[in-house]
Amino acid sequence: MKTLLAAIAILSAGASAALAGPAGDMAKAHIEAIAKGDTAAVTAAYAPSATLHWVGGPLDGTYTGPEIAATWAKFAKAQTGLKANVVNMTESMNPKGATVLADVVFANDNKIPVRYVMLFRDGKLADEIWQIDPALAK
Repeated sequence: MKTLLAAIAILSAGASAALAGPAGDMAKAHIEAIAKGDTAAVTAAYAPSATLHWVGGPLDGTYTGPEIAATWAKFAKAQTGLKANVVNMTESMNPKGATVLADVVFANDNKIPVRYVMLFRDGKLADEIWQIDPALAK
């Protein structure tokens, strides 16, 4: 019986790590705004000193400040009618901030598979990695 209770406790602890908390909710809202092409909502999520690292694809590069808004505007113009499918999402947090890892496939006529890393501090997106990951599209 103790072994069964210990196994349930371990499984429960592992499952709770995958559930979204406040940062997970912010990440989901950010992902949905990207899919909708709502660049105002997308850029409002960022802290003033935020950095966006876009790895792969035609927008590959590192962006800060007004460059972030311009990058998302280019993306929204090029990719309309997207749906976001969050394949997996986990959140880690402590009093200094939260990190959300997500595998997301954005799709319209194309599939854009993304491994996403978002760092939130003080309720704002401080650092973001948008990694094009072809393995997710399979």
